[in-house]
Amino acid sequence: MATEIDFYELLEVERGADEAVLKSAYRRLAMKWHPDKNPGDATAEQKFKSISEAYDVLKDPQKRAAYDRFGHAAFRQGGGGGGAQDFGGFADIFESVFGEFMGGGGGRGRRGGPTRGSDLRYDLEMSLEEAYNGRQASLTIDVAAACKPCGGNGAKPGTSARACTTCGGSGRVGMRQGLFMVERTCPACHGQGQVIADPCESCGGAGRVEQQKTINVNVPKGVDDGTRIRVAGEGEAGTRGGPAGDLYIFVHLKSHDVFKRDGTTLYAIAPLSITLAALGGEIDVPSLDKQQTTIKIPAGTQTAKQFRVRGKGMPSLNGGGAGDLVIQVEVETPVKLTARQRKLLEEFRAIEGTEGGRNTPKSQGFFDKLKGVWSELTE
Repeated sequence: MATEIDFYELLEVERGADEAVLKSAYRRLAMKWHPDKNPGDATAEQKFKSISEAYDVLKDPQKRAAYDRFGHAAFRQGGGGGGAQDFGGFADIFESVFGEFMGGGGGRGRRGGPTRGSDLRYDLEMSLEEAYNGRQASLTIDVAAACKPCGGNGAKPGTSARACTTCGGSGRVGMRQGLFMVERTCPACHGQGQVIADPCESCGGAGRVEQQKTINVNVPKGVDDGTRIRVAGEGEAGTRGGPAGDLYIFVHLKSHDVFKRDGTTLYAIAPLSITLAALGGEIDVPSLDKQQTTIKIPAGTQTAKQFRVRGKGMPSLNGGGAGDLVIQVEVETPVKLTARQRKLLEEFRAIEGTEGGRNTPKSQGFFDKLKGVWSELTE
């Protein structure tokens, strides 16, 4: 090792830490310093190697006992040295710890056997109307599919893979490091335990070929922005005939000109003329079911008043009916008045002044409060 830092210190655990604590500490640090999360960072790569080496020693009772007694010197005897492990060895440690959480796309699977294919993601943009009604979506994706001539096993039709002679089909080879025998991934078969002597001409032995395919998906009613839809078996094909991964469709809703959505509730702002707000009446509001909804406006309606229409919102994705449609009104001040309109409003203003604020209680109350504040300040 370039720098002999105490293994317990590297893993940030006490010397008496049990196996569960060691594994938890390694998992946390490995995720933090893994090269895939720190591309191009040589310091992170070295840190990852160091903590992996420390975990490799401390997780093994015999190695740990030797380390506790002799320290780093225990692994320099016989010229083995802890530094003899390559990055692939550390990757094997990482996989053994995280394998239970990484059974999805890209998992290594059983050595020499089929492995599951990777999951795929597709981002689907939809309108609010489509989310309300549901739709059939036709998706075209590029995917690694199983090679048909060889059936996905990578060998030329009529032949098959044979056991690797380097590792005897185990996928692992051993090497001595000081007092101990350490296993690592077989460099000849890369841990598969099998080699293909006569590869398939169509896929070159990979067992998979890149192709474009179209998938028809039923998007249900009520999907929201960020909804994830899983389509089983439509991801990338596995290796050596392994099962395919899954396709995950992430829904993204486009903004709507009229409606805003919050869960299953739809919101819209409806402008009202001052005469309609003052005298009352009715307005017709369209909803996403392509029907008109009539709302009664009471006389004296103020800006920001909300009217709720039950069952006219978005359908629930899990069933159970639909949400509500909420209409918030906004009293609109008229512009570009005709001479006749201006005259009538001036007459109304003259009459309004004789009513003592009875028609506009909010504004009258506000200015009365201001007068009281001003009187207090000038006393």
